[in-house]
This record gives sequence, C-alpha cells and structure tokens, in this order.
Amino acid sequence: QVQLVESGGGLVQAGESLMLSCAPSRSGFSINAGNWYRQAPGKQRELVATITRGGATTYADSVKGRFTISKDNSKNTLYLLMNSLEAEDTAVYSCNADLVLLGKPMGNYWGQGTQVTVSS
Repeated sequence: QVQLVESGGGLVQAGESLMLSCAPSRSGFSINAGNWYRQAPGKQRELVATITRGGATTYADSVKGRFTISKDNSKNTLYLLMNSLEAEDTAVYSCNADLVLLGKPMGNYWGQGTQVTVSS
C-alpha cells in the first residue's frame, strides 16, 4: 500500500521560511497533480495551493505572494515553500496528490500531516 510521506514542518519565528516536502512511500509512483491543505485548531480545512499536471498553480488569497507550490518530477516530490510566515499560518499541513504508476492512474492519496507553528 502506498502512502504520501511529508516532511519539513516545525517551529519558526514570524517572518521566517519553511519548505514542506511530500513524496510517495514506494518507488515507481509519481505525482501527477497535487494540493496542499491546512487545518488550524477550531477551523475548517483550507485549500492552500494547487499544482496541475502541467505545472499551473493556484493559491488561496491568504498565502498568495508568500507560498510557492512546485513538483520535481525527477524526484517524484511535491513541495510547498512558505516565506514570510505569520502566526496565522500555524496549522497542520497535509499534501494530497493523484499518483501514477507506470503510466496508470492509481488514485488520490493524502499525507499524514505535518505541524507548522509560527511564533510571533
């Protein structure tokens, strides 16, 4: 069974940066399109950023200009670069992606979530 494995969360000061990564747990699987979501305590899950198979990106208004979603097809990895972090960015961040194996779509998968805490 394949999973998405995330890394890169942590505790930072306001104004600092973090890079989140997300990759399939088994080799051979590649990421087609992907998303990053976040959920803060007491709030609904929010779609933060999306990248299509062709590389087109969209962002929530709250992170536009500060966050960058990207994917490295050679490493089969999805990234979220977060700059100028604010206390309001504190949340559990989860990746979500459509995976492909040997050219065949294998479905949509979620990562386990990684905590990002920004102190002001």
